[in-house]
Amino acid sequence: MKKLPIGISDFKELINGNYIYVDKTEYIYKLINSGKYYFLSRPRRFGKSLLISTIRYLFEGQKELFKNLYIQDKWNWEEIYPVIRIDFAKTQVKNEEELQMELKATIIETGRKYDYEYNQEYTINRNLEKLIERVNELSKKQAVILIDEYDKPILDNIEKKEEVERIREVLKGFYTTLKGLDEYIKFVLITGVSKFSKVSLFSGLNQLEDISLNKDFGNICGYTQQELEFYFKEYLQGLNLDEIKEWYNGYYFLQDTLYNPFDILLYLKNREFRSYWYKTGTPTFLIKLIKKQKYDITKLDNIILRENILEKFDIEEIKIEALMFQTGYLTIKEVYQKEYGQEYKLGFPNKEVKISFNENILEFTIKEEVRYKLVDEIITILKKEEIKKLKEKLEILISNISYMYLKEEASYVLAVFVLFYSSGLNVITEDNTSKGRIDLTITVNNSIVYILEFKVIQNSKEKGNAIKQILEKEYYKKYLNYDKVYIVGIELNKTKKQIVNFEYQQVK
Repeated sequence: MKKLPIGISDFKELINGNYIYVDKTEYIYKLINSGKYYFLSRPRRFGKSLLISTIRYLFEGQKELFKNLYIQDKWNWEEIYPVIRIDFAKTQVKNEEELQMELKATIIETGRKYDYEYNQEYTINRNLEKLIERVNELSKKQAVILIDEYDKPILDNIEKKEEVERIREVLKGFYTTLKGLDEYIKFVLITGVSKFSKVSLFSGLNQLEDISLNKDFGNICGYTQQELEFYFKEYLQGLNLDEIKEWYNGYYFLQDTLYNPFDILLYLKNREFRSYWYKTGTPTFLIKLIKKQKYDITKLDNIILRENILEKFDIEEIKIEALMFQTGYLTIKEVYQKEYGQEYKLGFPNKEVKISFNENILEFTIKEEVRYKLVDEIITILKKEEIKKLKEKLEILISNISYMYLKEEASYVLAVFVLFYSSGLNVITEDNTSKGRIDLTITVNNSIVYILEFKVIQNSKEKGNAIKQILEKEYYKKYLNYDKVYIVGIELNKTKKQIVNFEYQQVK
């Protein structure tokens, strides 16, 4: 029985160590034979480093590693190419000077293999140019350039704007050096989390093809459902595939829905549902940005954006939606073809991300011990249909709010929304019907539906409008195929910031 490749990003170690390898060489073969300069964006821990490593050993002609893989009998193993790999994945630079030291060290280390001595009188970029020329001269072959996590030096310092500007300029000059060396280069792949625009890092490297949303390469990283069931069959014995899919599948790059390898491998090892991927990197900057921009997070799970917005990542003006998509907290749910191009509907990829992200938001709202207790109690209330008790729990939530990223009455409604999201129940915000949008829909065990409408009111004359709206617009008709349907109207006082009216009915 082969081992689970947890934390293994070196292809040679994976094969020789008898670890499971999900064969991606068909995509690699197609990629190499379709072009020359590529860029791929994927969330962290999604298999980018393993992809880079696999391509390295392929070009180095290490045939024995590719036995029984798709590419084995299709590759010309007589052709061996020199590989220059620049890996930012394991580096942690704090400023421009440390970045320059890292780049210099990479050139020196690679240069030792090809008898190139770093020239202190040259710039780093000039040394890179001379190194590639030397590699070509010595091997009589064009060089393969593989750059892993190109944007990590920027993302590590994203809150320090002035430093980021300096780091970006260093990287821009470094990458642009490749443009004038086309005759010496066989293949280039640059991977990262984010795709920067405006004053682009790659403005000089205009031949770079972005395959991040190319449906032909949508599955080049990550595991499909079919791959999971085929390669990990022995590890899936006795497990609930539907539950696993709900927790960890859902990432979509226009081909098939995918599992993040890091997530699913740890689940298969521990056989417990936990937030493995999410907790490896707390998005502190993202949460701060949401607070700063007073962003309405209830829109995140149903937002529709044009393609150009989705791909944007400007240091000067960071779009939360683009940042969340590129970092993996949102994914594409639906694609709409319009006359002016494509639009994408975004949402949380799976249960893990939905729960963890909203728990993260709640950390800025109420104390941990109150939060966890409330979530457990609300789940029990909804499952047992004890709706009278729901008002009390929501009042506890509101009374415990110490600070929210909005200092307005809307923050209390948002806190309620986020609490339901973090419960792990099936929650839909801005739920479309033929007559309007439901504020919040919650389904329990595929048999019970709760339709909630919220209103922030100023005086007692406005009471009753929440449940009245549900009845008048007949929101509940969308869910009459369920066993039981409840409608709930919740109204909060704008000044007192407390629930002043709570009404519910069972309509089926």
